[in-house]
Amino acid sequence: MELYFLGTGSGVPSKERNVSSLVLRLIEETGKSWMFDCGEGTQHQILDSPVKARRIEKVFITHLHGDHIYGLPGFLSSRSFQGGSEPLTVYGPEGLQEFVESALRISGTHLTYDLHFRTIEEGFREENEQFEISAHLLEHGLPSYGFFIKEKPKPGALQKEKLEAMGIRPGPVYQTIKNQETTILENGTVVQRSDVLSAPKPGRSVAILGDTRFRERHMEWIKGADVLIHEGTFEGKESRMAYDYYHSTVVQAAETAAQSGVDALYINHLSSRYQREDIVRLLTEAREVFPDTFIVHDHFHTSVVRKERQ
Repeated sequence: MELYFLGTGSGVPSKERNVSSLVLRLIEETGKSWMFDCGEGTQHQILDSPVKARRIEKVFITHLHGDHIYGLPGFLSSRSFQGGSEPLTVYGPEGLQEFVESALRISGTHLTYDLHFRTIEEGFREENEQFEISAHLLEHGLPSYGFFIKEKPKPGALQKEKLEAMGIRPGPVYQTIKNQETTILENGTVVQRSDVLSAPKPGRSVAILGDTRFRERHMEWIKGADVLIHEGTFEGKESRMAYDYYHSTVVQAAETAAQSGVDALYINHLSSRYQREDIVRLLTEAREVFPDTFIVHDHFHTSVVRKERQ
């Protein structure tokens, strides 16, 4: 499970940052990827990354401001040209389907794969065999959502000493025992998988927020995430401006992380007013509140690791 930031700026592209797009790469887990937001120029950013458009099976849009959706029609079209043939589902607030279908229809774009839409609202949930994802309403100028992605627990490891104590020697039968709840051996011995596995391994979790004002109620569903991705559009002293424009400061992002008990905070969506030389100052502000803070840049990537909790 890896996070790859394609765009980390806000509003308009700058020389240093493109607008919002993040990819959760699940290559080892499923062979697929999920994209969160698709601002203008995202398909160009992909060209300089290990992200493969054809592997993206889900696109989640936090809200309908242009710096989060203007790249979506182009990305969907490019996915066809780059060999994408498997279905893709787009998730987002009401109005997103109309925007995408209008752009594709007016431009005469024909996709080589099936495109599906799902409208998200407060309380949205979806799961498969490996992951659960839920959507939570934030506070912004347009309906904006945060997403909580939770990996389901993984089966524990086979306890070799228990199997050997039962007279079961190492071999292909070990994999058989791990793959099914009950195994009957040739000698009639019945082996219950639950008796020879260690405790399940907890899954990892990631909270990804769209644009939002700082609100303590968001901490309720963020609580305990391994990783929090939170916007930090402004520096700490600009809390009034952040509020007026429905955004957060880097300090407010750090406060959210500190009070939510997350392991690591990655701040994105920086205003174009901040240049490379400003980042150390902003990072220092945030780390005074939450030490495990990182201000990300375009093409920053990191693995999601679950820390052992007491």
